[in-house]
Amino acid sequence: MFGAIADKRGSYGVLVCGAFMLAGGLALTPFVNSEWSLMLTMGILSAAGAGAGSFSILIGATSQQLPPEHRSFAGGFINAGGSLGQFIFAPLLQAIISGFGWVAAMFTMAATTLLTIPLASLLCGKRSPEMVVATEQHSMGLLQQIRLAMQDRSYLCLHAGFFTCGFHIAFLVTHLPGEVALCGHSADVSAASLAIIGLFNIAGSLFAGSLGSRYRMKYILAVMYGSRAVMIGLYLLAPKTVLTFYIFAISLGFTWLATVPPTAGLVGKLFGTRYLATLFGVTLLTHQIGGFLGAWLGGLSMANDGNYLWMWYADIMLASLAALVNLPIREDKISM
Repeated sequence: MFGAIADKRGSYGVLVCGAFMLAGGLALTPFVNSEWSLMLTMGILSAAGAGAGSFSILIGATSQQLPPEHRSFAGGFINAGGSLGQFIFAPLLQAIISGFGWVAAMFTMAATTLLTIPLASLLCGKRSPEMVVATEQHSMGLLQQIRLAMQDRSYLCLHAGFFTCGFHIAFLVTHLPGEVALCGHSADVSAASLAIIGLFNIAGSLFAGSLGSRYRMKYILAVMYGSRAVMIGLYLLAPKTVLTFYIFAISLGFTWLATVPPTAGLVGKLFGTRYLATLFGVTLLTHQIGGFLGAWLGGLSMANDGNYLWMWYADIMLASLAALVNLPIREDKISM
């Protein structure tokens, strides 16, 4: 929804609105006293605010100001910024929670969210000359473009792969602390692991963005998803020491959200950048549906079995299928 508004009205208002929604949801959460009010603040208000500042809005805004040869790296650079935030805030918030409690951590996140508002104006520059011409020549309406995209096999293959990405990431973000605790380690290990994931995803995002201008992006995605299946398999076979978790975090971090630049780049290749925020936003919707299932089923697995073993097996299977489903995507060869 926010992608469609950004494509129609511009990104600045969407980003400002998202910052206020996210900050409000975070700041109100300590005052709620029921399950439904928690769903309202964290599940709706904060989540919708995060969606308004998501990759689809940011990449859509910058892609309209850049020539095609720079868009893949720009997507990787934006993605790296999100990972830098994860690297900084995971241990910082854990320290605040340990020293001052979780309420102080929520207020800290709310305050820092508002700092994005002055940065949003920097995204509202002039569109590139190529984008101006493309917009003037683009006579297709938004709904017509969405219907056309949903009939495209390559676009649906992207959705299938991104669904797995969401499943994988949400499961780990939500349940990695539980897995660490099951193995007898402290919360500091899980916080450090999440920070390491963010740090190495900076390198992975920049690397994926640079590769996108030289190699076909569907192959980059296939390798990333396939490598996740291998990494999880090796993790299950390894002794569950602190070092194992850190090595696991390093390997996962390199591909963590590095799938975003090639996925967004393929959407732009298939349909252009006129409605990129919307079309990439729809793939993010599929990503988040996968994320919901990864987080929810992980909780059910823990409640019923006392461990996450079947979730790890499901993750391996889905990652393997995602690697295969990206191969039939329609993408022209890169001219060297």
